[in-house]
Amino acid sequence: MSQNQTPVPFIDLRAQHATIRTEVMEAVSRVFENQSFVLGEEVSSFEADAAEYCDADHAIGCASGTDALLLALMACGVGPGDEVITSPFTFFATAGSIHRVGATPVFVDIEPDGFNIDPDAIEDAITDRTKAIMPVHIFGQVAEMDPIWRIAAKHDLHIIEDAAQSIGAEYRGRRSGVLGTIACFSFFPTKNLGGAGDGGMMTTDDDEVAARLSRLRVHGDVGGYEHLEVGLNSRLDALQAAVLKVKLRHLDDWTEARRANAERYDDLLADYRVADAIVPPVRLPERRHVYNQYVTRVPGGRREGVLSKMRAAGVGAAVYYPKPLHLQTCFADLGYKRGQLPVAEQACDEVMALPIFAELGEERQEIVVQTLCKSLGRQAVPSRPRVMRAAA
Repeated sequence: MSQNQTPVPFIDLRAQHATIRTEVMEAVSRVFENQSFVLGEEVSSFEADAAEYCDADHAIGCASGTDALLLALMACGVGPGDEVITSPFTFFATAGSIHRVGATPVFVDIEPDGFNIDPDAIEDAITDRTKAIMPVHIFGQVAEMDPIWRIAAKHDLHIIEDAAQSIGAEYRGRRSGVLGTIACFSFFPTKNLGGAGDGGMMTTDDDEVAARLSRLRVHGDVGGYEHLEVGLNSRLDALQAAVLKVKLRHLDDWTEARRANAERYDDLLADYRVADAIVPPVRLPERRHVYNQYVTRVPGGRREGVLSKMRAAGVGAAVYYPKPLHLQTCFADLGYKRGQLPVAEQACDEVMALPIFAELGEERQEIVVQTLCKSLGRQAVPSRPRVMRAAA
């Protein structure tokens, strides 16, 4: 089977759906039969399952991962005049949510290996206006939380986990979702646990925080049109909850498939002898990496050329993220200049993600790496004979 005959998509949601179609359609039909589309039993049932999965006392569904961040900031009392320390190497919603509540995002650099926020840079950024730290568990690997916990405790700061890419990830045996005051998840369709549209969730072990999040998502209403505060209209649809409840049952199997794919990529990149040109992702100690993305580095200014050639050959690859948040036009008034956060800036110039979805299969991974070799101007010849097996 040739590479030209078999393009490899970056992600294939249809392949996943094919394995659970009957379960999903039964769940969707149940919602239509009940005609209860907003919150209700479907949502509360999914929330209970998700809380158990994350080992959290509470899970509160909402309309998107972005809204989860907004609601978490609101529940922690973050507002105008406050500062929140976070990473510049992440999806825009991380900093956008801080700005939306009237606070100021304060960016500090990242670690070069795991791409997560550098704990050593946090304390120097703390001022008397700092209200919270928002670490991002980027690409499915949890940030180095132990020093972040110590810093937060020392300065009486909230920790809001941006866990949008890390459901099921672990740090020293503890799940993403219980590593701060509140954790925020996204169920965008391409996530490891993705819905049939937008959706989000917050987890917490704090009963009072959970109660506040629950009312903030419904305009601050405590029932009977009694509003204790101004919140948002950010409810999780019952249809999304029904789909997510089905998918949650399969999440660990899909995660283990992603982890196996990641290990196979590591072996293939070594076997095809491109380790000097492509740096595979680093698995940090005491972590369970769930590989929302398999993100390599292409150093030496070669990424754009490699990316273009791979796409021309029908092999999916993507850049997360091409521009750090501290250099985004909308944050120009914060005064950051190129060179201030060099590790994040270098990552934006070098990162390239390869397909990692659970149903990818060994044969298509081999095609990805062969195409990568050719895109680098290398011979696509392994150092030892390989036995090809059918794609999963």
